[in-house]
Amino acid sequence: MTEQTYVVLEDRGVLALAGDNARTFLQGLISNDINKVTPTQAIHAALLTPQGKYLHDFFIVEGAEGTLLLDGERARLDDLAKRLKLYKLRAKVTIEDQSEQWRVAALPGGAGTGVLGSDAGAAQAKDGGVLFVDPRLTALGARAILPTDGAEATLSGLGLRAGDRASYDVLRLSLGVPDGSRDLIVDKSILLESGFDELNGIDWKKGCYMGQELTARTKYRGLVRKRLLPVEIEGTLPERGTPVTLDGKEVGEVRSTIADGTGGRGLAMIRLEHLDAGGPFEAAGARITPHKPDWAEFQTES
Repeated sequence: MTEQTYVVLEDRGVLALAGDNARTFLQGLISNDINKVTPTQAIHAALLTPQGKYLHDFFIVEGAEGTLLLDGERARLDDLAKRLKLYKLRAKVTIEDQSEQWRVAALPGGAGTGVLGSDAGAAQAKDGGVLFVDPRLTALGARAILPTDGAEATLSGLGLRAGDRASYDVLRLSLGVPDGSRDLIVDKSILLESGFDELNGIDWKKGCYMGQELTARTKYRGLVRKRLLPVEIEGTLPERGTPVTLDGKEVGEVRSTIADGTGGRGLAMIRLEHLDAGGPFEAAGARITPHKPDWAEFQTES
């Protein structure tokens, strides 16, 4: 269903950063290493509070003339720009919302890797824009940032047809990959509980960035006690924020969900100490079955 399709992601926008200091400016703020970004490599990164709590996450690619394009949540792009500008000071960098000039699309599964190969983050220029394998997980496929005029013609020219957004979200949720503030709580979530380490969103060697201290302490002291996990849902889909219970005790919380034809799928934050109990987990009357993703490296309490 996802093999030869593309999906325009209307909820994504593009922030463009340019100028002599654009890279050094970002390097001190984001969780990943901006020096990895080249015309042939993209990254995924997050902006945190000084206390290490989640604010925004985004993909970064290098566009024409070295401009850095940030693919982020369109409805929250203004907030991201304002936060970045707070730290601009005298840095030679421009920060511009260019969402109207660009279209962001997903090329799910084999549709994306068939075009670009299977190396996470591998990028290439295309028709004035950039195609790149999803840096988080190659099983998700690829993404595209293309000029608004002609974006769909470019994607069709790759042998792809317009697909259904729901099918992409089913794929994403089945793989256990979060989608920004749909699955993380702004000013509260921490990256290691949400898979950012295994999903290539953190660089442990890059040096200081905002929120690094808590992120590093959480990792090296083994302080992760709960994780965002993919779940199968039997029954009516619970709303985001619905408590997950086990034997009447609250052990987690539902995040984003979607119907998949046989019931539903979603993500839920669940305390690891309860995973070995085997359930049944419930949320507002629905049965919840969590799974550890193949890519995850955490250990349960057993």
